[in-house]
Amino acid sequence: MTREEAFETIKEIVLGRFEIEEDKVTETIRIKEDLEADSIAIMEFVLELEDAFDSEISDEDAEKIETIGAAVDYVMAHQ
Repeated sequence: MTREEAFETIKEIVLGRFEIEEDKVTETIRIKEDLEADSIAIMEFVLELEDAFDSEISDEDAEKIETIGAAVDYVMAHQ
């Protein structure tokens, strides 16, 4: 999987879960601040990442995923 493919998959998750325009989804978007995600929304986002990429993300690692770019980095590092 390429970085672009990972980004596009994560972008689709973001668009399905948060109210944001498609052209506004970039790697610099902060999940908590820019998407106004509370702890439950963040947990659900992480669960969707796990399902989409068939992986398990530890709670410690999930806490470090603060931006869309960080989510892409995580996925790329754990393929």
